[in-house]
Amino acid sequence: MTTSSSSSAGASTRKGSLLVIFVTVFIDLLGFGLVLPLLPLYATQFSTDDSGIMIGLLMASFSIMQFFFAPLWGRLSDRIGRRPVLMVGLAGSVVFYALFGVAAMVADDPSRVQLGLILLFVSRIGAGIAGATISTAQAYIADTTTLETRPKGMALIGMAFGLGFTFGPLLGFLAVPSGEGNPGPEPGFVAAGLSLVGLVLAYLMLPESLQPDSEKAGKKIFDWQAFRMAMSTPSIALILLALFVCVFSFANFETTLSLLMKGYDKAPESPFKFEWRTICLTYAYIGFTLALVQGGLVRRLAGRMNEGVLAASGALIQVCGFGLLLLAIDWESWQVFYVALAVVVTGFSFMQPMLNSLLSRRSDPEQQGAILGVGQSVSSLARIFGSGMGIPLLMSGIRLPYYTATGLMAVGLVLVILAARAGKDYSAEVSR
Repeated sequence: MTTSSSSSAGASTRKGSLLVIFVTVFIDLLGFGLVLPLLPLYATQFSTDDSGIMIGLLMASFSIMQFFFAPLWGRLSDRIGRRPVLMVGLAGSVVFYALFGVAAMVADDPSRVQLGLILLFVSRIGAGIAGATISTAQAYIADTTTLETRPKGMALIGMAFGLGFTFGPLLGFLAVPSGEGNPGPEPGFVAAGLSLVGLVLAYLMLPESLQPDSEKAGKKIFDWQAFRMAMSTPSIALILLALFVCVFSFANFETTLSLLMKGYDKAPESPFKFEWRTICLTYAYIGFTLALVQGGLVRRLAGRMNEGVLAASGALIQVCGFGLLLLAIDWESWQVFYVALAVVVTGFSFMQPMLNSLLSRRSDPEQQGAILGVGQSVSSLARIFGSGMGIPLLMSGIRLPYYTATGLMAVGLVLVILAARAGKDYSAEVSR
């Protein structure tokens, strides 16, 4: 009777914990999804240069901070616990999304546009620092799942990603129904309010997953052992390389999509010229597809099929999706465009969470926070290159980012297959 009650209580605690983790990731991606459809408006408002470098820097600033801070948050969570790190990240989101709203208010005054741009950059840099705790959320799931259930746990993060990407654009649309003028402060303030809700939930409902007697507690924060170990272990290094190439490919797509749909006076002619309402609904469609595939198909298959097979399938599906996207541009067909979006997003839904799950399985359990932080940094570095390259490529030719994405994903597919075959779970390796 006592054992049964304990098991029920433990299951209830785990469900509550996963809910808070889900909300944490959802809020982080809500802000990211909020910014992407607003990008053409900010580009017009701040009169960016012909090369597109300023827009690329605005997008890349978020990922640059994630690159530097994800391993730090991961190592810190290995030392002091997951819960405090996640709460600090949520608190940071409250502050910097509020600053995002202030930046929009300042920029509404034509005489203070440059100050608004500076504050916008600061808010995105701060949000990148706060959002780098996704690796800690992954480590929390690794702490509280078995090897068999871990792929489903990682897919839960992907589902939160999708829902954040669904509701972020909808918030952007509510802020600017006409699609003209300053987006206003409301999107930033709403995101800050939701971050505050997540912070309260974490304080009230999130127990610590790191055991007090764990060997990973109390280690140095600034320890480069995780990087050295990752690079010195062939199976982990291959996974990280595959992750970099695949996310780099996808970043060429995600950072240029708004400009492809709406067009931009300094870019080549867009074949679509969607209205503002259509752009926001398109992003919501992308996010809904991502959440549906992650929460339904991926989580069901994750317990039955090998992560390497699922990740390779996702990379192959994305290659096909980018090919369809190029056809949609050539044919100027919005119908093919929407099919291409669904195919690309479906592939991404399989690829990224399965690579993260594979990375977790190959890592020393005592270093999971740090290793997953390295993985998050690799993804962020790929997005930095994607932002820095994708938008200037679009300015040079409307198809160039998507040719690049197709070629990179084809290389990524090969790397995923090699990475999946290169090693075994950590416990299996050390027992040989």
